[in-house]
Amino acid sequence: MAAPIKIVGISGSLRKASNNSGLIRSAIELSKTVVEGVEVEYVDISNLPLLNTDLEKEGTFPAEVEAFRQKIVGADSILFASPENNYSLSAPLKNALDWGSRPPNVWGGKPAAIVSVGGGHGGVKSHYHLRQIGVFIDLHFINKPEFFLNGFLPPAKFNSNGDLIDEEVKDKLKHILLSLKAFTLQLQGKI
Repeated sequence: MAAPIKIVGISGSLRKASNNSGLIRSAIELSKTVVEGVEVEYVDISNLPLLNTDLEKEGTFPAEVEAFRQKIVGADSILFASPENNYSLSAPLKNALDWGSRPPNVWGGKPAAIVSVGGGHGGVKSHYHLRQIGVFIDLHFINKPEFFLNGFLPPAKFNSNGDLIDEEVKDKLKHILLSLKAFTLQLQGKI
């Protein structure tokens, strides 16, 4: 039996009841119950210091940055939950991307997917900026399906803790995981 695809889930929101973090929690649950052959692990970025290259000493990083970077190195692919702030991605997510891109770039060659929830268009603008950054740091994003969710239209999609409760949305998230799994296997030359 083949080893499961290891997916690191990163939420660009630091809020405890974040709906974007709820998407990552739901992806973890789906990987345990519905989507075979993948393991999703949430990686917290809230403890990363703001990027400051003065913190790098003789080619080493602060402990929390090095631990984060090693999680990315050990992953087969990345699932980003990217909230939209001011028509772009969030500052915590940009900070994590920047720390990971410091030489040697740990993002290089990794397959990735983006999901988001918000008002209006559901965070779509954050996707485009994240994809643009991905070009430079050598991330390879799936193109389809896309996942933008207006989380404020009825019926309720999340509970008060930010947990995804809408079964139709969970099914869409399942398809993201399946697409990311297939793309990861393709890039690894396994299909």
